[in-house]
Amino acid sequence: MRYKIILAYDGTKFAGFQAQPNQRTVEGVLKKAVNKIAKEPTPEIQIYGSGRTDSGVHALGQVVHFDLPIEMSEVNMLNALNSILPLDTVVKKVEIVDQNFHARFTTHGKKYEYRMALGKFVDPFKRNYTGHWKFPVKIELIENAIKDLEGTHDFSSFVASGSTVKSHVRTIYQASVREDKAQNEIIFEFYGNGFLYNMVRIMVAVLAEIGSERRPVDDIPRLLEVKDRDQARGTAPASGLYLKEVDY
Repeated sequence: MRYKIILAYDGTKFAGFQAQPNQRTVEGVLKKAVNKIAKEPTPEIQIYGSGRTDSGVHALGQVVHFDLPIEMSEVNMLNALNSILPLDTVVKKVEIVDQNFHARFTTHGKKYEYRMALGKFVDPFKRNYTGHWKFPVKIELIENAIKDLEGTHDFSSFVASGSTVKSHVRTIYQASVREDKAQNEIIFEFYGNGFLYNMVRIMVAVLAEIGSERRPVDDIPRLLEVKDRDQARGTAPASGLYLKEVDY
């Protein structure tokens, strides 16, 4: 039977989602739990995620699927996984799906959220769960600039070195920003058909510079045109990034 699960995790102590030798990863701990439930079958059961998240990045709605040689109800699978998984990982929902479903290859869109704490100094209680920006910000400048990211573009200026994909063309369906004055944070949200390596974090860094008048408010169209990563400059910290939702 094919199981689809929605997974949340605190990425602070994970070396990302994808399994790596001698590293603690989300895929690694989940795969171990699934194989324990299936009573250590041969060959091992493989799990498939909707995409990778980097070291320190969090998820509120990562989607994973796997095929199990034994039959369990959705409720029993939910309870079994959460009884085994570590406390920084939780399965929020389990659904039995047909064989045409694939966590990675049948996605329609992904939604990411980035939380950036403001203030001169880093809040020790937020340092693992937000980025930090010490300069004053005019939110209206970011609101004006962020809409330039919407649509289908070549995002070559917004991809980190090390990316192995052939095309940097992606579509952002919606991009928005809001201010949480009570928490002294700015919250960015991006919904698109796919995202490149460090793309969200680079976009956030550019927008933060625009909000602090360290970059022109109309600079994003120029960056999209020049296709030069060096001109985008910074990358926001991984700690503020959350994979919020995956649509199918």
